[in-house]
Amino acid sequence: MKVAKRIKAWETLDTDKVYALADAIETLRGFASKKFDETLEIAVRLGVDVTKADQNIRLMLSLPNGTGKSARVAVITADKADEAKKAGADVIGGEELIEKIAGGFLEFDRVIASPDMMPKMAKVARVLGPKGIMPNPKLGTVTNNIADAVKIAKAGQVELRAEKKGIVHAGAGKLSFATAKLVENCEAVIDALKKAKPASAKGQYMLGISVSTTQGPGLKIGI
Repeated sequence: MKVAKRIKAWETLDTDKVYALADAIETLRGFASKKFDETLEIAVRLGVDVTKADQNIRLMLSLPNGTGKSARVAVITADKADEAKKAGADVIGGEELIEKIAGGFLEFDRVIASPDMMPKMAKVARVLGPKGIMPNPKLGTVTNNIADAVKIAKAGQVELRAEKKGIVHAGAGKLSFATAKLVENCEAVIDALKKAKPASAKGQYMLGISVSTTQGPGLKIGI
C-alpha cells in the first residue's frame, strides 16, 4: 500500500474510539507498510511533573519478547575487553574510545562502562547525555559485571523515560511478532511504569495510552 493510499485509508479509522490492546494491534496491521517490518510504538502519558527530580521517571526494561532489533553496544573498560567481546559487544575500548567519541564517533545504541572508567567519562557527558546513553549506575550501565550488562542490552532492552508533559515512548517489538507477544511487551511497559509511580505524584497517574506503528496512525488504548 503506497503512503498516500495508506494515509487516505486512515480516514476510515475512528481515532476517538478506545480499543482493547490486542484489537488495536490487529487494526494497525491493516495499515502497515508491506516494504519493511514496522515497529509497534507505545506511548503512555503520566500524571507527573518532570521538572521535579523525584518525578522524573527513567528506567531500563528488558522486554519479555525482545524488540526485534539488535542494539549496537559499546563497552568502555580498561581490563574487561575480553569479557565484553565474548558477551557480544560491538565496540570495545578504553581511554582511546572515549577520545574517539569526543571526536564525534557515535556508531552505537547503548554504552556500558566499568566503574573505574567513569571519572574519565566526563569528557563525553555532553555528547552522550543529550542522547540518553550516558552510562548510569541506576540503569545498570555502569557495572563490573560487563558480560551480563552486554547480554541484557543486546537481548532487547528499552529505556522508559518521561519526556515533556510526562509522555513515555517505547518500541514494543516488530509487527512481524505475534499479537500475543506484542501485547505481552506492551503490558510489561505499562506494569513497569505503574511500579515506578513516584510517591509524590498526586491525582490520576496514568492519563492515557496509545499505540501506533512507525508510519501508521495512533489508536487509544483503554487504561
